[in-house]
Amino acid sequence: MKDAASDSSSARGWLWLQLAIAWVPMWALFTAMIVIAHGIPFAEAVFASLRMVLPGAALAVAVYKFATHTPWPHPFRLRFVGAHVLAAAAFALVWYVSISVIDSIVTGRLTLRIGPGIGLFLITGVWLYIIVAVIAYANLGAQRSARVQAHAARAQLDALRAQLHPHFLFNALHTVVQLIPTDPRSAVRAAEQLAAALRTAVEEHRDVVPLRDEWAFVERYLALERIRCGDRLRIDESIDAAARDALLPSFALQTLVENAVRHGAAPRIAPTTLTISARLDGTMLCVTVRDDGEGTAMHAIESGTGTGLRRLRERMCWLYGEAAHIDISSAAQAGFTATLHVPQSVRHDD
Repeated sequence: MKDAASDSSSARGWLWLQLAIAWVPMWALFTAMIVIAHGIPFAEAVFASLRMVLPGAALAVAVYKFATHTPWPHPFRLRFVGAHVLAAAAFALVWYVSISVIDSIVTGRLTLRIGPGIGLFLITGVWLYIIVAVIAYANLGAQRSARVQAHAARAQLDALRAQLHPHFLFNALHTVVQLIPTDPRSAVRAAEQLAAALRTAVEEHRDVVPLRDEWAFVERYLALERIRCGDRLRIDESIDAAARDALLPSFALQTLVENAVRHGAAPRIAPTTLTISARLDGTMLCVTVRDDGEGTAMHAIESGTGTGLRRLRERMCWLYGEAAHIDISSAAQAGFTATLHVPQSVRHDD
């Protein structure tokens, strides 16, 4: 809620800035018109036109709020047109009266700005109202479109994360089931590790997390796999201290590690070493998971049916666009390596 309020405040601030910038050329236009029509000195025309622009800019705020409370109808209704016709007339009248009041204050006597005629002033006021209303509705439409896109992205991220949990839990439960008939005590320990991991998975609702939190979760997962694999699974961890506070997608490291365990360590009888490293390279976090297992040909990886890496790629695309990527390499009898590259300059509102 706090982030939503902040975003809304930023959007309003940007609108006011746009309106302010839009009134600068209007100021220049009024100045030129006064100089050409009345032949008065430029400096005097600048101040005269400023007294016309300032009330219009102030009234533009009211026009924007009116547009906010009078959304564009679908289907289109004549009542909507009527409301704006009345509002435009009121804007023009108030604008003319405001100019006259300001002129009266500046000159020290009651002044009615007649100029080329009251009718032309009122027409100009209506024209200004139309310009401000068009800008307001365009801005409101852009905000609605941005909110729709944000909600769509959020729904997609939530769906991908929801798919990840069953994927992990299925494999963890399979480990426990395998241990029950052969090693009941290890099955109990595995169930306890699974409960701890499950608690973290269920309670984690963030899109991005510090690497230190992700590694704590991965350690629980690896403790579970060590119970099943025993000495066949060896871990070599090398995470730089500076990288531990860096952010990465939740369950990203776990996905890479799970992939290495399932395809590198689990099928082998010989011991398999998982090397997990992380470092900061400028503004990029580089996380590498490597196993010295059997490996496979790259075309088999790209055409495989596994979903973990594919879902992780999809989440990274939603979160970072093209700024983040995963590099994978493998060959028969040469193990498998996956490196995650995540930018640290992207802001995320969880």
